[in-house]
Amino acid sequence: MGIFTWIILGAISGWLASIITSNNKKMGLVKNVLIGILGAIIGGWIFSYFGQAGVTGLNLWSIFVSFVGAAILLVVINLIKD
Repeated sequence: MGIFTWIILGAISGWLASIITSNNKKMGLVKNVLIGILGAIIGGWIFSYFGQAGVTGLNLWSIFVSFVGAAILLVVINLIKD
């Protein structure tokens, strides 16, 4: 995957995760992209650990994997901040 694909994937999944974890008002585009990309790495590792495919490209499965990782990351960040 190219850098442009990672940015799009990160933006979508980071934005969705920030909405679900009630962080949307605190985050902008750059934070959403960074959280989404880190979420893709975390989600890919978690899904691979359980024998599933990780991030495979710009598709619904990869958005789901990245979203799960980003949501986990945001929950952990919220626990540390509070």
